Amino acid sequence: MSTYKDAGVDIDAGDRAVELMKASIAKASRKEVIGGIGGFAGLFDASAMKSMQQPLLATSTDGVGTKTEIARILGKYDTIGEDLVAMVVDDLVVCGAEPLFMTDYIAVGKVIPDRIAAIVAGIARGCEKAGTALVGGETAEHPGLLGADEFDIAGAATGVVDAHLQLGAHRVKSGDVLIAMPASGIHANGFSLVRHIIATQNIDITAQSADFGRTLGEVLLTPTEIYALDCLALIRSLKENLRTFSHITGGGLADNTARVIPDGLTATYDRSTWSLPHEMHYLAEIAKVPQADMERTWNAGIGMVAIVDPGVAELTIASLAARGMKAWVAGEVKATPGTRGSAALAGTYKSR
Repeated sequence: MSTYKDAGVDIDAGDRAVELMKASIAKASRKEVIGGIGGFAGLFDASAMKSMQQPLLATSTDGVGTKTEIARILGKYDTIGEDLVAMVVDDLVVCGAEPLFMTDYIAVGKVIPDRIAAIVAGIARGCEKAGTALVGGETAEHPGLLGADEFDIAGAATGVVDAHLQLGAHRVKSGDVLIAMPASGIHANGFSLVRHIIATQNIDITAQSADFGRTLGEVLLTPTEIYALDCLALIRSLKENLRTFSHITGGGLADNTARVIPDGLTATYDRSTWSLPHEMHYLAEIAKVPQADMERTWNAGIGMVAIVDPGVAELTIASLAARGMKAWVAGEVKATPGTRGSAALAGTYKSR
């Protein structure tokens, strides 16, 4: 006689995982959520959109990539969910959309209830930080395809923006300034390069490091900063003086900024206005990573950029500071007639 459990799938363990995660999910809700987890679909009351002139639904999906391998090596699973939320919801606010609700997907080689609950707790905590409801998800056990301690996570979120308030390249003008918000670390992009460096340089990320005062693994697992509420606050206060945002993810600072720069303009960052994060400088130096490659792989220390009218630059920085978010003028937008919209970095990074 063969059973599903004999095949490697433990339904009872999955049920226990659901029970363990319920308390975390309850904290990641909004008044518009109808019902709780356990149904076949999450329900969200969208009647508030009736007050909008032309509500546009925005959607985004992403994962955490090979940063999950760092979590697996350290056996620390309670922060990786925040990375997932950040990668998804902070893409939504770039166009001015308020992230409303999110769902997640967790694939594992073996369901270990405490581990699943820790991952979901991180997702729920991230949703709470973003003001976003976690309305559902799926945990899939894939024995034979994934090792017992291997896993991957992905998620999708939906937001809304009124059409006349949509942010984007169409609002950016010559003379606008780039207001940088710092990254909390490498975030969740470029970990294939991180892992390559760890392997080729024989770095033990579980050992205490005098360079960091803790293990390098713990440094690398620092959760991705979630900027959603800070960005939404700027949208409300700056109105038309806020042109758009750029979320700095895969492709780095220049490539992501270029996505929101119209033809005939170039956004230029002045590297001398900030320092590279310690772990990026350390990894790039020890493995002799070319600066150009590093800057297209990692975020170079900036996680989100607001492009604003120069007349509100100081107000933008002060508003973010009041919310506990450091920010600074990192560059400007200039006219470059006859060119495609682009972005570049100039100068030398400030010494630490």
